[in-house]
Amino acid sequence: MQNFEQLGRELERRGKTRELQALAESEDGARLAAMLDTKKLERAAKEGDGDALRRMLGSVLSTEEGKRLAEGIQNLMK
Repeated sequence: MQNFEQLGRELERRGKTRELQALAESEDGARLAAMLDTKKLERAAKEGDGDALRRMLGSVLSTEEGKRLAEGIQNLMK
């Protein structure tokens, strides 16, 4: 969870929060959000269940939408 918080702070520091929000609200972002079980995701995050979070992230990144969003985030970090 801390890594996501660090990523968020770094993107904010760089002034990239609007771009990140645009990625999240994109068509790909909406498709991925619909695929996720938000209750399971929230529970895993609250409990610090890294294995469950990695499995969920792996399933997201195995999709074409997930790959495009990950690439977009990488581009924001450059």
